[in-house]
Amino acid sequence: MSETPSTSFSMIYPTSSEGQLPSSHHLSITHPVVAKRISFYKSGDPQFGGVRVVVNPRSFKTFDALLDNLSRKVPLPFGVRNISTPRGRHSITSLEDLEDGESYLCSHGRKVQPVDLDKARRRRRPWHSSLAITAHAHHSPAPAAAPGMLRAPRRLVVFRNGDPKTRRVVVLTKRVTQSFEAFLRHLTEVMQRPVTRLYATDGRKVPSLQAVILSSGAVVAAGREPFKPGNYDIQKYLLPARLPGISHRVHPKGNARSESRKSGNWKVSIITSDLPNAGTSSQIYIILYGQHRSSAPIYLYGTDGARFQDGCEDIFTITVGDIGTLFKIRIGHTNSGLSPSWHCKEIQLWNMNSRKQFYIPVQRWLARDQEDGEICREFPVLNKGQPIFPVTIYEVHVATGELWNAGTVANVYMSIYGEKGDTGSRQLFRSKTSFSFLRGQTDTFSLEAVHLGDLYKIVIGHDGLGPGNGWFLEDVVVKDPTTNREYAFFCHRWLDQGEDDGKIVRELYARDYNIISARQKLEFNRKETWAAESWKFMKGNTLQFYNRLTGGFVRLHPNGTVDAVGKKADKYGLFDVIFNKENICIFQSHKIRHLSLALDNGSVAGMASGGASTKLRVLYQPNRCALLESALVPGHTVIFDHHGKIANESSAGYANLSKEFVVFVKGMFLNSAVVLLATSLCQALCIQPDGSCTGVGNQSEKSYWKVHKISSGICMFESVKNAQMYLRIKDGQCDGTGTGDIDCHFKIKKNLENASISLESVKNPGLFVGLQSDGQAKPVIYTKNGSVFFYPQVIKFGREDPTGISATPSKEEEKIRGSKKRQETPPESEARGPLLSSTAKEISETLLSEDEWKVLVLTGNTGTQANVTLWVYGDEGVTGPISLSKDSSEQLFLPRQEDEFQIEIRNIGIIYKIRIGHDGTSEQPEWNLQRVTMQHIKSKKTLDFAVNVWLSRIQGDGDLVCELPVVEGGQAIFPLVRYHVDVHTGQLKQAETESEVSLCLFGERGDSGLRLLYKSNMPVKFQRGQIDTFQVEAVLLGKLQKVLLRCEASDKSQYWYCEKVVVRESGTTSESTFTCERWLPFMSQGIIHSELELFLQGEN
Repeated sequence: MSETPSTSFSMIYPTSSEGQLPSSHHLSITHPVVAKRISFYKSGDPQFGGVRVVVNPRSFKTFDALLDNLSRKVPLPFGVRNISTPRGRHSITSLEDLEDGESYLCSHGRKVQPVDLDKARRRRRPWHSSLAITAHAHHSPAPAAAPGMLRAPRRLVVFRNGDPKTRRVVVLTKRVTQSFEAFLRHLTEVMQRPVTRLYATDGRKVPSLQAVILSSGAVVAAGREPFKPGNYDIQKYLLPARLPGISHRVHPKGNARSESRKSGNWKVSIITSDLPNAGTSSQIYIILYGQHRSSAPIYLYGTDGARFQDGCEDIFTITVGDIGTLFKIRIGHTNSGLSPSWHCKEIQLWNMNSRKQFYIPVQRWLARDQEDGEICREFPVLNKGQPIFPVTIYEVHVATGELWNAGTVANVYMSIYGEKGDTGSRQLFRSKTSFSFLRGQTDTFSLEAVHLGDLYKIVIGHDGLGPGNGWFLEDVVVKDPTTNREYAFFCHRWLDQGEDDGKIVRELYARDYNIISARQKLEFNRKETWAAESWKFMKGNTLQFYNRLTGGFVRLHPNGTVDAVGKKADKYGLFDVIFNKENICIFQSHKIRHLSLALDNGSVAGMASGGASTKLRVLYQPNRCALLESALVPGHTVIFDHHGKIANESSAGYANLSKEFVVFVKGMFLNSAVVLLATSLCQALCIQPDGSCTGVGNQSEKSYWKVHKISSGICMFESVKNAQMYLRIKDGQCDGTGTGDIDCHFKIKKNLENASISLESVKNPGLFVGLQSDGQAKPVIYTKNGSVFFYPQVIKFGREDPTGISATPSKEEEKIRGSKKRQETPPESEARGPLLSSTAKEISETLLSEDEWKVLVLTGNTGTQANVTLWVYGDEGVTGPISLSKDSSEQLFLPRQEDEFQIEIRNIGIIYKIRIGHDGTSEQPEWNLQRVTMQHIKSKKTLDFAVNVWLSRIQGDGDLVCELPVVEGGQAIFPLVRYHVDVHTGQLKQAETESEVSLCLFGERGDSGLRLLYKSNMPVKFQRGQIDTFQVEAVLLGKLQKVLLRCEASDKSQYWYCEKVVVRESGTTSESTFTCERWLPFMSQGIIHSELELFLQGEN
């Protein structure tokens, strides 16, 4: 979050009387510097006339600084990365290697194309030509644009990054807006320097042509360098001298006269302290607050040397329009450069119209490593006859929610608004706790500002982009020590691009933090808990009520008496729900059918079902306990003392009474039941596409589990959405890739304190299914911190056989189990030979499953010993990876050999493609694949895939995987297409990597599978500031939706900073952009993640 720019005029002009530099800056008089005058030309381009550069130790302190400077002058697609001698034989690697008066070639790679320097020198410079390129060179009217594009040419002001005085006005015609790349090329010509990025004037990226068209009318053109703040004032360039058909007396703004530039001219003098290292490399900005409004952030910069150095005074003239009577200022910096810390001594302001002068003694650090760590400060301004507002240190309490993965490692920013202005956007980074914004934690921050008066709202957000990188904010409480008031800002929502409405910024309005606000919050929590627990009170359910104080269950005896000391198996402790209307129920004894639990005149007893006294209102508390209140007499509740006897609130001390009950439902885990294992009030355990398990799933069908009861108290859980995928604990991992063996058997432990269950591995006693703070499942030992608690909800009740242990499997299940056994252990007749007796054949056909397929793989002239894997895609799902292997020692995939495999494919609908490949292991990884044939064993339907392709790193296109579409009537259902993938490595220091990077494309029709980005168009992949282009061949995916990136770095020095991924389908101009701007791997909640999902940001 950044400061919201004002619509007012805000300009700056460095004056001629700016501060004098200390004498140490003039040492060059006594120590002359030898300068080298050198010409630089563009590799392979004799049309480029070259640039002359003076090189000396003062102008370029490092060789990289020279490369960056040349990148702005020599138009190369990736900037200047290499300097060599004219014939390209020798590379220059240091400033000392350059010779005075010589010429050199610039290139973006190691390969250099020689240039005829005589021809290049004879070419006239563009600025010498009478036909110099300008923004108005093309004036022909543009044809009607396509829907959503330009209807008529409009003007756009383009500023040079960091230099607002250099700007061009460009007409957005159809010719220059064919594509985003074409527009950048046009701007490169217009600006006479490479343009590879565009920014809005407030520093936000402009990623696409559509964003250009929808912009405010101005952009900042940059090369590879990041955005440089400046006063990019567009008003005087965009407003025409006279609006068509309107009188000269009409002003472009509604109140332009009162906001005239003349009325808002100020002179600002800033003195930097003479303390050691008091000067700064950051960009300094100032904001003036007046009674009418505030100015925009005004960046204070100059063109004649470094600013804000130790002991120096810097003077500026700024224009802010009519802001009214000044009452405070805010000054800060961008915390950029090598030495961003700054100690300001004093500030003076002169109103050049009213001649008023203001003096502000600052004497404060603006530094992350000094004082309170703030990099901006606010100061009140004393006006005669006006009250002065005190500087207040607000205490800010930020509560992160209890949901799994609720915490964030992103940077959190907040702005507080009051009747007297705002604090501006401040980063909340110095909490009183060791780690900020952890799940369930309240962090306390201090925020210093000029007193804002009564507070009415805050804006709070973070910079964690992409689903899963967000934050669940519970609430914010701001304490004002000046007035001793507290303001509550209730949120209870996600700030996550993959949750809720996708917003990562919230605007919250204040409530006085009093008893009313606390009651509202409690009532909200009660409603949310009831929504999660109300399923238990459906008519027909059988319940038990556990009392935590007595440690027993509520019982209704045959004589009508009630107590709360029953055992779990007590037959009088079961109650059937025979009436349900909203939260009012009748609980009839399961054993004594004519009696129900009742509250009559404050006394609890068993009474005839249906009477008014038997209707009880269920009131849930945030701790998942229920109160049973009389529907007839509100306020009367079921209460027991610590002995389990009926009581009322006046019969004993409150501490010895209990009216809260934990509610259990009988028969939740019968065979074939479908359950949801809730991990919080709105989250559930579910399987992710990669087979891992997480506790942050939505409480929807994808989180449903089918119960397979093995014996009393022992079950398996099969995903309903992903059939044949079972919850399991194996090899120190907890995931959903089980096959139904003993690794998938769990003992159900019921927790009486909160009606949750815990799942203990039968194979590994003592290990339970648990959740980490980010929600990922892992095996853990049992603790009561909540990580092993799951709250079951029955979606569909199962059935019980007469023995009470497990239902008899259906014939269909027996058939599946039988086919599995045949697959694992081939029949003896198959081992002996291919021929079966007629009787055996009839028996096998009756047992054939609808899911059995035969796969035939024909190898060409070169075989492989690597591990081969198959994926099969249908319109309803995917099966894979399927390992094509056999238990026998038979050698597979030999030259010109056809290998046969039997596989099972379930619930994927109509097959439309397959993917086959190998892992590149063994001494013989190269493989020439000729053909794949799939045959449905029962129907004999055959799918033929003619391949004839190399799956090899040294043959063909270097890929080890290929996709093949199903062909019908000689035509592929979906075509095979080649995707061009541009991977942009960032400009940050050490952004490059030598690690392997893999990518998976996801579209409307499945995915491409994870592909190693192996063959780049660049000689060395993933270098800092470089764009690598790869090709991924896959069956048409439809509209692309997201990209999965994986970087397996062995150590931190090999971490990689990816800026973005741009994907283009071969033969089209349409591009899909997936913004990353993150390091990979990255750490979240203390766990290192090597994978990151990028979602579609924009299309050109």
